Amino acid sequence: MSKEKKDKNFIKKPIYDGGPRALKAFIHENLRYPEAALEEKVEGTVVLKYAIDHKGNVVDTRVISGLGHGCDEEAIRLTRLLKFEVPKTRGVKVLFHRDIKIHFRLPKQKARKVNAPATGMQYSYTVTATKKEPSKETPEGEKGGGYSYTISF
Repeated sequence: MSKEKKDKNFIKKPIYDGGPRALKAFIHENLRYPEAALEEKVEGTVVLKYAIDHKGNVVDTRVISGLGHGCDEEAIRLTRLLKFEVPKTRGVKVLFHRDIKIHFRLPKQKARKVNAPATGMQYSYTVTATKKEPSKETPEGEKGGGYSYTISF
């Protein structure tokens, strides 16, 4: 007859459903870059401290270091949308505090077109923003990422 092991942590921490990758994906999908920040070309990171109640809701957010131009308000809006899974903690209602960094990066321009109407020539090029590592699907001579050119007359 063996004894059942007791959990060594009395208070269990809240977990975002899906883990840290899902949290980053949620922020990436729901982040709306503020118009004022786009016009001023503001980039940077907003650091927030937030509290999670016993139900898994974010109840309090404070900006530790901000950017202004609407980025702080957007970061607060995003953290208020988060929903955590809180395991039972033996009937104790605990308020958890965490920090989060939300990165604001200006969107990269995908494609630019330059038209020369006098000659009727169209020149366009596409810049890919991500680096791709060579895989088994790509032939050895080809490299992922880079530039692609299209010239039409």
